[in-house]
Amino acid sequence: MTNRGRRRRPGGIRAMRRRTIALTVCGALVAGMTTGCWAERSALPAVRDFLIAWQVGNYEAAAGNTVGVDKRQVEDALSRVRQQLDAASLRLSLGTGVADSDVDQIIKKGDEADARFTVKIDLGENGQPWEYPGLMHLRRVGGQWKVVWSPSIIHTSLKPGQRLAVVTDEPERAPVTDTHGRSLMREVGAYDVGVFPGQLADPKKTLDLLAKQAKIDGGRRLDAERLLGRVRSAPPQDFLPLLTLQVPLHNALIRRLNNIPGLKFNGVRAPIAPSYAPELIGSLGPATADRLQQVGAPYQPGDTIGVSGVQLLQQRRLAGTPTVRVVAQDESGKSTEELRSWEGQPPQEVQTTLDPAFQRNADKALAGLRYPASMVVVRPSTGEVLAVSNHGTKGQNLAFEGEYPPGLTFGIVSAEALFSKAGMNQTAETTCPGSVTVGGETFTNKARRDSTFANHFAASCKTTLAQLSTKLDAQTLANEAAQLGIGKNWGLTVPAFTGSVPTPANDGEKAAAMVGEGNVQVSPLGMALVAAAAQNGTWKPPYVLKDIPKTVQAPPPQNLRPESIASLKKVLGRTASHGNARGARVSGDVVGVAALAAYRDGDNNRTVSWFVGSSGDRAFAIAVEGRVNTTEIAARFLRGR
Repeated sequence: MTNRGRRRRPGGIRAMRRRTIALTVCGALVAGMTTGCWAERSALPAVRDFLIAWQVGNYEAAAGNTVGVDKRQVEDALSRVRQQLDAASLRLSLGTGVADSDVDQIIKKGDEADARFTVKIDLGENGQPWEYPGLMHLRRVGGQWKVVWSPSIIHTSLKPGQRLAVVTDEPERAPVTDTHGRSLMREVGAYDVGVFPGQLADPKKTLDLLAKQAKIDGGRRLDAERLLGRVRSAPPQDFLPLLTLQVPLHNALIRRLNNIPGLKFNGVRAPIAPSYAPELIGSLGPATADRLQQVGAPYQPGDTIGVSGVQLLQQRRLAGTPTVRVVAQDESGKSTEELRSWEGQPPQEVQTTLDPAFQRNADKALAGLRYPASMVVVRPSTGEVLAVSNHGTKGQNLAFEGEYPPGLTFGIVSAEALFSKAGMNQTAETTCPGSVTVGGETFTNKARRDSTFANHFAASCKTTLAQLSTKLDAQTLANEAAQLGIGKNWGLTVPAFTGSVPTPANDGEKAAAMVGEGNVQVSPLGMALVAAAAQNGTWKPPYVLKDIPKTVQAPPPQNLRPESIASLKKVLGRTASHGNARGARVSGDVVGVAALAAYRDGDNNRTVSWFVGSSGDRAFAIAVEGRVNTTEIAARFLRGR
C-alpha cells in the first residue's frame, strides 16, 4: 500500500493562478448575493474572505476570520490540506451546486449562521478531481461575523486529531510470458528503500540527499520535489517504498544511501529481472524523473516500473492503474475512515511468441563469441518470432534494431528478382570472372570456371550477381526487396529496423545493391524474414507480442511465384550442401548462405559475418560484428548444443 505524489507547477504560474482563482471565487460569491443569501448579506463577507484566503494560501488571513481556537492552529490545519493530499490545486465556491431554490447557501438564525460551500481538489496525476460539499458555522462576535473553527470545515467527516491522506492500492504486476504462458521474469534479491514519513525529522533534507545520491542506470535522477509531495501526503505510520534496488546490480548505490538519515532498507525477493532475451523483454526499476515522463500518470516516484523493452512499452497494460483512496485517520493510523475512492484498472498479461527451447539454443550458439552478435529465429508458416538473442551488445536489441550491410546474403533477394522478373532459373549458364566493372563500380572475387548460376551463387561469386544486374531495372530490384518486407512498416509492436534499399540511381549502384553493398542495410530480423519467405513461398509480417493492438496496420502477406521459390530453394540447398554454408548442414533440410560484409563505422573499417537460412519450419539469421565462421554458429544452434 503506497500513496502518490503529484507534479508541482512553477511558482510564478502558481501565483498567477492564485490571482485568477481569487477572482473566480469573488465572482461566484458576488453572484450568490442575488440568490438565497441576499437576506443574509451581512454574513457573506466573512464567508467570502475566509474562502478566498484559504484558496490562495493566505492562511493567516483565513485564520483571522475565525474564532474558537488559537489562530496558529487554524493556519497550520489549513496549510496542511494541500500537503496531506499533495494537491495540484484547490478551488472553493459558495453553494453546493444544488439549485438555490432547494438549498440556501447561507442560513442565519439570530447571531448564528451556517454557510454551505463546495470544495474541488485536483489530486494531480492520481486521476479525477475530488469534489465534495462543505459546511461552516459562523457566529456574530462584537457585531462582526466570524467562522467558528472546526476540522470539519476541511471535510465534514474530519474530526479533531485526524488528518487527510492519499493511499493507493497497487495491483500485482501482470507477467510477460513465453509462448507457453510461463513468466519470463525471475526473482532476484533486492532492497525496498523507503521511509516512515512520521519518523522523519527533516523530510526535505532526507529526500534532497536521496535524489542527489540516487544516480541510477547511467545518471538518471529522482524528482526530489515530487518525492517530498508523496511523503507528506502518505500515512505517517506506514512504510513508504521509494526505490527498489537489485542486488548486486545496485550494491554501490545501496552503500551510499545507507548514510542518509531516515532511510530504511527492507530485503525482498522480487521478480524484476528477465529470465532471457533481456534486450527485448526489458527489466523493472525505479521511477526516475525521465522515465516518469515516458510512462506518464498515474505512476509516481517510488514506483517500480518498466524501464526498458516490453516492460516499458507495455507499462500501463502490465501494471494496470492503482485504486486511489482519500482517507481521514488519526496520527497512529489505527482509526481510518475512507472519504472517497477511485477504482483502478486491473493489469493484463502480455504473452510473447518466444519459445524457450529455441531461445536456449540461440543463446548457447552465441555464447563465448569475442564480438557483439545477434540472432533471430522466426517461424516461416506464421511470422512468429521464436527466439531473440543478443550477445555483448551492451543492452541493445541489435537482433531487431541492428543496421548492417547484408553482403551476399542479399543474394537471396537478388536471385528471387532474377527468377521472377528476368526469366532465369538455377540452371542458367553464368560466368564468375575475378573482376568486373559495372557502371564505374569494380567488383572482385576468386575467378571460377563457367558454370550454372546455382554453383556460382554457392561459391560466393560476387561478380556473377554484379553482371546479372543488367537484367533488372533499378525500380524492379527495389520493388522485389519491398515485396520481401525490406523497408516496409511491419506494424511490429516493438522497435525494429525493417531495412533500407534505396532505388539505385545508376548502373553502378544497382550492381552494388545486387551484392548487398552500397546503400543497402538490413537487420537480422529482416533477413530472417527473407529466409522464411524463401522457405515458405510467402513473406509474412513478424510478430512477437500476442493480442496487443497495433498502432500501424501490418502489411498483408506477399505470395511469391512458385517457380521462383522452387529455383531459390535449389540454389540455397546447393549453397548449404556444396557451397559457403556447408558447415551448417547438420541435416538434409538445412538451406542457407553465409557471407562477410565490410562497412564503415565512423572512422573505422568493420566486418559483419552473416548466416541466413532455414531448417524445416524455422528460419534464422545470425550477424556477428567481427570475422567468424558463422556456419559453425548455425550448426551449434541447429544441434542445440
